Amino acid sequence: MSLSDTTRNKLKTVSTATLCTALFKRGLRSQFIQDVQPLDPGKPNMVGEAFTLRYMPAREDLNGIEVFRNREHPQRKAVEECPPGAVMVIDSRKNPRAASAGSILVARLMVRGVAGIVTDGGFRDSPEIAKLDIPAYHNRPTAPTNLTLHQAIDINVPIGCGDTPVFPGDVVVGDGEGVVVIPAHLADEIADEAVEMTVFEDFVTEEVLKGRSVLGLYPATEDWVPGAFQAWRKATGR
Repeated sequence: MSLSDTTRNKLKTVSTATLCTALFKRGLRSQFIQDVQPLDPGKPNMVGEAFTLRYMPAREDLNGIEVFRNREHPQRKAVEECPPGAVMVIDSRKNPRAASAGSILVARLMVRGVAGIVTDGGFRDSPEIAKLDIPAYHNRPTAPTNLTLHQAIDINVPIGCGDTPVFPGDVVVGDGEGVVVIPAHLADEIADEAVEMTVFEDFVTEEVLKGRSVLGLYPATEDWVPGAFQAWRKATGR
C-alpha cells in the first residue's frame, strides 16, 4: 500500500511526539529513531516512504577508494534509485565516526525530489547539507569518508536505524525533534488520529495558557470538557 497524498499532507501537520503517542496506544514503543537530530530544525516536516541502505563493517581489502568507480556501488546506486517522495534511511550501525554521505550525494537526492535522508551515523559537509532544501537527520557531524568504517552492502532491505526497525515502504516522519517510523499498514489511521489529537491539544494549550489546571482537562475526565472543546472547534473552524 503506497502513501496517499492525503495521508502525506496530514502527517506534515503533526509532531513526532503526537505520532509516538498514537503508536504507543497500539503497543508500539520503539518507533522513534534514537540519537538522531535534524541538521536544520526549522525545516518543514519530512514525510515519505522508507527506501533503505545498509552498511556493514568495512573490510579494508574490499573497500578502497577505487570502489566508487563501480557504477553498481550500493551507496551510489541507492542515491540514483531512491524514488522521488521517499525518505532514504541509512543503517550506519549507530557509528558516526565516518560519514554515511556528504553534501554532493544529498544534493543529488534533493534534485531528484527525494523527501529527506536519515542516518544513525553522521554526515560530512554537514554545514552545506543544512543549507540544502531537503530535510536531513544524523547523529553528529563527521569528516572521514564512509569507506574508512562502513561498507555499503544492501539496498531497500529491512534495517535497524537508531534501534528502530525500518522496513521498505514504512512511513517516515521527521520534525524539529527527530524521526518516527510508522508501519505502512497503520499510516492512514495514525495520521487521522494524530490530526485529531493535535486539534485537541491546541485547545488544551489555550486553556492552560488562560490559567486552567490540567487536572480533568488533559486527559478530558470532567464533563465540561467535551462541550467546551466542540464550541472551540466551531469558533476556530478546526
